[in-house]
Amino acid sequence: MRFASLFAGIGGFELGLGRAGHETLLACDVLPEAKAVLGTRFPEIEYRSDIRSLRSLPREVDALCAGFPCQDLSQAGRTAGLDGQRSGLVGEVFRLLSRRRIPTVVIENVPFMLQLGGGSAMRAIIDEFERRRYRWAYRVVDTYSFGLPQRRERVFLVASTEVDPAGVLFADDAPLARPASALGERAHGFYWTEGLGGLGWAVDAVPTLKNGSTIGIPSPPAVLMPDGRLIKPGIRDVERLQGFDADWTAPAESVARRSVRWSLVGSAVSVPVAQWIGQRLANPGVHDVAREGGFPSVGKAPRAAHGDSRRRLSVDIGPDPIGRRPPPLASFLTDTAGQEPLSVKATTGFLLRTRRAKLRFVPGFIEAVEAHLATLGAPLPPRTVTPQLELALAA
Repeated sequence: MRFASLFAGIGGFELGLGRAGHETLLACDVLPEAKAVLGTRFPEIEYRSDIRSLRSLPREVDALCAGFPCQDLSQAGRTAGLDGQRSGLVGEVFRLLSRRRIPTVVIENVPFMLQLGGGSAMRAIIDEFERRRYRWAYRVVDTYSFGLPQRRERVFLVASTEVDPAGVLFADDAPLARPASALGERAHGFYWTEGLGGLGWAVDAVPTLKNGSTIGIPSPPAVLMPDGRLIKPGIRDVERLQGFDADWTAPAESVARRSVRWSLVGSAVSVPVAQWIGQRLANPGVHDVAREGGFPSVGKAPRAAHGDSRRRLSVDIGPDPIGRRPPPLASFLTDTAGQEPLSVKATTGFLLRTRRAKLRFVPGFIEAVEAHLATLGAPLPPRTVTPQLELALAA
């Protein structure tokens, strides 16, 4: 297939689909740093900077992929029709499809889209595809299942007038058991910026990589290593956690500060997931209809489903199409030069939040974090902390 890629980012779709034998003819992304990466890694692809300036897609294009900004979904759920300016950037995808019905479309977004607005965001998107006479299917898929030690669930939706989307997304199912916590034996990833209402805990993996703050401040996870070290992984290892080569985003530094690379990687599509979808687009399989059930008319949307303008069906299938177990996280993180110990300020702030939290932590975890703080020569925060004391200590 010949793809146009909207909201292309750093080329996760392009790289994965290319490995599956497809070709990307056009890539569109508004960020100069994304253009720097795409221009270096895919110099043969036509580049456009703003989807809103695209009047139509090239005639040669017969497939489209898009990982549109997830914040647009809040508007999508409140909009009766998405073919217009009021719906934000997701509406631009359907505007282009209204001008020419591209035979096959692949969309990626966060699982929150299934529950946003009581499921109305997902239903609005399905409505738009059905109005254009597409068959569609979607499934929550975890990057962890593709041999990368990152717990990253994303919704992938395939809509097509030519191939069976259910045969693309549901033909493969290889459930993979997640490891149990074992401090001192396995590495454990978590977000040191949390600790009050959540943790992002991941065993022998990192939690979902984030795109950082709106002002470009990176938000890397912390990793408690089996030997007790508490580190932040470097950007080169984080690129590999998404399936890219180390230093894939280095060209971005020609137009922006180095920290923007974290945002680019956190927003990217995982390469092996895109490759799997590309392979199934070329060779759809057969899905088990015994897994099918009803699709609720209201409320949270199912984690997997398919349908057309006549019917909608949920599908009982997990997030592991491939079931390839990743290597141990501790051995995967090879860029020791890029690693940094979690700082005194970061560690203290995290512990202050856990003091006030009602979360239940794995036995020995808090003690390991406190031991790390001791190695940095810093005092432990008090066991009982009020919000006022936390502000004073953090200052």
